[in-house]
Amino acid sequence: MNRSEQAVYNKHHGYNCSQSVLSVFEEGLPLNGEQLRALGSCFCAGMGSTEGTCGALVAAEMILGMRKYCGRPQIAESREVFEAFRKEAGATACSDLKGLKTGEVLCSCDRCIEIAVKLLEERFKDEDALY
Repeated sequence: MNRSEQAVYNKHHGYNCSQSVLSVFEEGLPLNGEQLRALGSCFCAGMGSTEGTCGALVAAEMILGMRKYCGRPQIAESREVFEAFRKEAGATACSDLKGLKTGEVLCSCDRCIEIAVKLLEERFKDEDALY
C-alpha cells in the first residue's frame, strides 16, 4: 500500500482523519506512533470537533512543522499547503467540506486524507529518499 492508501485504511480502522495522516509519516518525525495518535486525537470532525479546520489539513501542517522546523515559523510553506488543500478540496473547514449547511459534500474524508498526504509527499519527495 502507498501512503495515501494506508492513511485511508487507517481511517476505516479506528483512526480519525488527523491521526490517519500523521500515522503514515511516522518515519522521519521525532515522535513515535503512539505519540502521533495522541497528538492527532482531538482533530476529528474539524479541529476540536467544532467542524472547523479539517483534521487531515491540521495534521499536514503539524507534519510540515516537525519536518521543516529550523528555529523559525514556517509561514510561507504553511500557507502554500493550506491554499493548495483549499484549491483541491474546495474548502478547509470540515463543515464546508461535508456540506453540513448546504447539503453538498465538497470532499469526502477519504479524499481529504489523500489530498493532505499528496501535498506532503510533494514537499518531501527528495527527503523521503533518505528514509
